[in-house]
Amino acid sequence: MDKTILVEQDLKNGEKLIRKLDELKFTVHSALWLYIPESDIYRLLIATPLVDELGPQEVYRKIKSTIDMIGEPFEISLQSITAISPKNELIKTLGMLIKTDANKISGIRFTRNTINNIYIEDSYIYRIQ
Repeated sequence: MDKTILVEQDLKNGEKLIRKLDELKFTVHSALWLYIPESDIYRLLIATPLVDELGPQEVYRKIKSTIDMIGEPFEISLQSITAISPKNELIKTLGMLIKTDANKISGIRFTRNTINNIYIEDSYIYRIQ
């Protein structure tokens, strides 16, 4: 079975969501697409301190509300998004290696690398602190 492909439209939609979250003053500490080999899917990881402050359920509600504001065409479902704490081990590990501007969106491809015993098959990083 071929690996799921992350296409240009996915990258643009991810950026569109992060920009809208920024506009709404939703704190996006880090955001990236991460390939999950076991499931053969990409997930949009959004690391925000709001997960620790408000809990994941409230964070997903806010992300869903933001997606609804964006309207069409927007093709990232809430099921493709994972909200995590900036304290997450993957985020902390990536943050040791890669730093981006906290107020901008970068486009860094990070593929087939192992850092601190964490193997990353493929990722596309918008922001990491």
